[in-house]
Amino acid sequence: MPDDGAIEKRSRFVVMAGWDDVPHLTPEMKAEEAKGIPPHELDARSKGIPSLGSGAIYPVPESEFLIKPFPIPDWMRQCYALDVGWNRTAALWGAHDLDSDVVYLYSEHYRGHAEPAIHAQAIRARGAWIPGVIDPAARGRSQHDGVQLKAQYVELGLDLVEADNALEAGILAVWQRLSTGRLKVFSTLVNWLKEFRFYQRDEHGRVKDGQADHLMDDTRYLIMSGIKRAIIRPAEMWTTGRRQAGGLQADYDPYARG
Repeated sequence: MPDDGAIEKRSRFVVMAGWDDVPHLTPEMKAEEAKGIPPHELDARSKGIPSLGSGAIYPVPESEFLIKPFPIPDWMRQCYALDVGWNRTAALWGAHDLDSDVVYLYSEHYRGHAEPAIHAQAIRARGAWIPGVIDPAARGRSQHDGVQLKAQYVELGLDLVEADNALEAGILAVWQRLSTGRLKVFSTLVNWLKEFRFYQRDEHGRVKDGQADHLMDDTRYLIMSGIKRAIIRPAEMWTTGRRQAGGLQADYDPYARG
């Protein structure tokens, strides 16, 4: 008679089952379910394949979202996100077309080793009327004078509120827009594109530490919080449109590929 150890070994086995093994799931149901699953979890959840989720966080071809720059129409709502730090401060501007629910990332500020006044001046130059959201970590104290960074930027004339910094929820929201064509990026955003290409997970499925991700963070802040604050350019500042019989028409092609 075999010992207990041998019986126990023979009584253990592994079964992997995926969506294709469930007969009542239709292709439409599978496609709908896949929309809400992060890319690094898709194989594990749809096929039953164990996965640690290493690799690119946004596995979307650049050709799907990079576009040629165009003048932002005055009627398109705009906002920006700000990630602050002494080694690197980054700001990212977005415009939201409500009709198509497409967000366009159109400008960036990327500079290190400069005082808040320098960054604030560069941000105001893009449009002092544009509201923004800021990294909640800006509540921390400055090493130089103990004044909260957020308060400094507000005193310098920026319209800022704290952004939603939920990491995985923000990544999912950005990925859903990228994968469905509702997030476009101007091809001139070279620093954003550089960060995008190196934005990865480690072998444990965690976002890699130590990588430059300031503009990636800004992207999350924009999608999660910024577009809720976005506003159109004040009427007295309208410049890109022209009046026609049918209303205001802007001269631009938002879907032109870069």
